[in-house]
Amino acid sequence: MASWTPAAIGDQTGRVALITGANSGIGWQTALVLAAHGARVVLAGRDPGRLASAAEAISARIPAANLDALVLDLSDLHSIRTAAKQVVDNGPVDLLFNNAGVMNIPDRRTTADGFEMTFGTNHLGHFAFTAQVMPALRLAPAARVVTVSALAARWRSGELTDLMSERRYRPMGAYAKSKRANIVFTTELARRLTGTPMTAVAVHPGSALTNLQQESQGAIARRIVSLLEKTVMGSPEGAAWPSLYAATSPAVRNGDFIGPAGRHQDSGTPKPARLPRGADDGTALWTESERLTGVTFTV
Repeated sequence: MASWTPAAIGDQTGRVALITGANSGIGWQTALVLAAHGARVVLAGRDPGRLASAAEAISARIPAANLDALVLDLSDLHSIRTAAKQVVDNGPVDLLFNNAGVMNIPDRRTTADGFEMTFGTNHLGHFAFTAQVMPALRLAPAARVVTVSALAARWRSGELTDLMSERRYRPMGAYAKSKRANIVFTTELARRLTGTPMTAVAVHPGSALTNLQQESQGAIARRIVSLLEKTVMGSPEGAAWPSLYAATSPAVRNGDFIGPAGRHQDSGTPKPARLPRGADDGTALWTESERLTGVTFTV
């Protein structure tokens, strides 16, 4: 395929893009580019102060940026319900980026609703939020849901068993599990969207250095990140390309999994990537996610 860069993005004026985890890293870069192309961008995150700082930083570069903020804590179903209602009350959403995430929490912790923190935030939080903003997505002419996964989804530790890591908790195992769930959720959502104008796409950013890695806790984790930063990790700017491509390219198809085309899938023009084995069967995860969250996901 031909090389793609964000310069290929068309005018986004009149479109609304909602980005979770938009105050830093890939989410912030995605917001910056879409704002530059005319979209109204809703920055979603837990901390109002950090959201305000993120918006100020974008406006400093793009004075005409059309920005809104949405307080959303994906580890709290009450916060998710409140934020989703605000979204639905404000009309159509053309692009939903399920981008936020946590990673490498050293000890097993739980969300406000008792879920293991990594899986509960990265998958269940986005599952519940997407379900509850569907009315706003349906109002758009051809909405796209872009869910950010990771190469860790292919790890053996990402198998979707012991979802709450109750039998054994391993920080990166919980992360891999949540990232596999992001893809499985997307492929099942895509299947259910068949025949509608909506599209669901999963992406992975390659081996980019983002706030997730920078905030890894523990001396060993910090040393590993320092080494990777000097060798293989790309930048958040380039890591946002798969998300931007998935949201705006006419070549994208419902159910695609998009990642960088580099030799080790770490950088380069976005292109379709290989799904992890078994990721195209999401019925069981969907049913369990509805049971855990108490949210009925109607497409």
